[in-house]
Amino acid sequence: MKTKNIAIALLCGSAFTFGACESFLDEAPRSAVTSVAYYQNEAQAQGQVNSLYRMGAPLRYASAGSAYIGPNASINSMLTGYFTNSYEGQELICLYSRELTRQNNTRIVSNTMNSIWNDCYRAINIANAAIKYIPEIEMDANLQSKLVGEAKFFRAYNYFYLVKTFGDLPLSTEPYEATTDDLYLPRTGTAEVYALIEADLKEAVDALPASTFANNAHRISRYAAAMALADVYLQQGKYGDAATYAQLVLDSPHGLTTNSDLALNSAYNKLRKSDDLDESIYALEYDGTINNSGWWTTYAFSSSATSIFTTYSIFERVYGPTDRFLNVYEAEDLRIQPNQFFHWKYTNPNTGTKWTSAQAGIWYYYDEDAVLNTGRGTKDWNLYRYAEALLIAAESIARSSGVNADAAGYLAQVKARADINGKTAADYTAELQSLPEDDFVEAVWTERLRELPLEFKMWDDCLRTGMFPVISASVKGQVDYQPLVGTQNGSGATFKETDLLWPISLDELQRNPKLTQNEGYQDIAR
Repeated sequence: MKTKNIAIALLCGSAFTFGACESFLDEAPRSAVTSVAYYQNEAQAQGQVNSLYRMGAPLRYASAGSAYIGPNASINSMLTGYFTNSYEGQELICLYSRELTRQNNTRIVSNTMNSIWNDCYRAINIANAAIKYIPEIEMDANLQSKLVGEAKFFRAYNYFYLVKTFGDLPLSTEPYEATTDDLYLPRTGTAEVYALIEADLKEAVDALPASTFANNAHRISRYAAAMALADVYLQQGKYGDAATYAQLVLDSPHGLTTNSDLALNSAYNKLRKSDDLDESIYALEYDGTINNSGWWTTYAFSSSATSIFTTYSIFERVYGPTDRFLNVYEAEDLRIQPNQFFHWKYTNPNTGTKWTSAQAGIWYYYDEDAVLNTGRGTKDWNLYRYAEALLIAAESIARSSGVNADAAGYLAQVKARADINGKTAADYTAELQSLPEDDFVEAVWTERLRELPLEFKMWDDCLRTGMFPVISASVKGQVDYQPLVGTQNGSGATFKETDLLWPISLDELQRNPKLTQNEGYQDIAR
């Protein structure tokens, strides 16, 4: 059983932050606690940086704190109309996102945006203080460099999430302190925000150890920073740079998980069940004692599953694919077979009671021991995987250097793993290398839809490409790409220019008179 290093460090790592090891949830210092007084020694520096692992942007993808609505990033995928929340009558932000009516419901949507804004800026503020003050502490030079590198990673990662969500942002690189002259900043253009993100991640790549996530005590490594930087460059269409940093990850000790069979020992089931695989580049840790995964595993079923288990009081399909989305897979793709990514029936092995559903549940979220025995999920949540590095490299190489053997080979590896008929990566490479550039890139986009739908990457792809995947209702595996604005989503709503960003929190508009609202949304806080 692996040791939950970050979790334990957060629990007991710093007396000045935690007091005593009473509660894992008490680990994070307040955003106001950024004074030089809290950076006097190595333990304080370590404690502050440790806190960044469990706040802000990582939790937007990985926190399952509600039984009725998934992580914030899951709501982004509902903009496509291909995913739904069965409880959207209560969780209206999911309904308004799927129907593209957020502009008429700014106050309700704004409640979630306020949480995102506050949590991410709280992390940024702590990172700013760490970057400013840790270099002044007398401590081991290598540890000092690593801690500053980790702080820069998290500052960049939080700004990256915010800039994709809101566009122009207040750009703060200094901690808010009692002596801060102006707590309120105007919005800075996205180009300048991205410039800081890039600079931070480059410095993190240089400062952090060249090790896998698992072998680096579950701390941010050089390869996690390089993966984030490749993602940042891809989002901006800087394909040559994206290829460079994706290649750094591909040349690392990380690797693609393989199939032992095409059933419960497939690569996808290994990813579902196992932590510390070489495929995991960066993950949020969970532990049954210190910090369990909350409601994650209940998202694998619909509400009717409540009657066949005794470990959880609520099961809801808070993030479920439509049948139209499932047509993205060809019939013989391993990922669409039962008990790979999705499932439609389940028999409780302890009691023999059965769950069936006409709508696909998400098998990838299922944690057997939690559902059957403990009621506490322990599976880590992968934020970056090697498969995504392969897809970033394939697309960025094709766009910057053409469809060569490397680009085709990287895409081929992902496709071959999902082939149930034994078609090899070499077979796929030969086919893919003959494609025109645009066709090849669309093949990468489609493979991203098939490989990453449960990790909430889909809306980012729509934003960066300006294209929407129109999945055929009748031909399995067929996807047509159309300009995003003006195209209907999977629920029949038409995308508008104002759908590309979320509204600035109305509470934040009220606090900060220098902010302006994103176009199309209500500005009723004034």
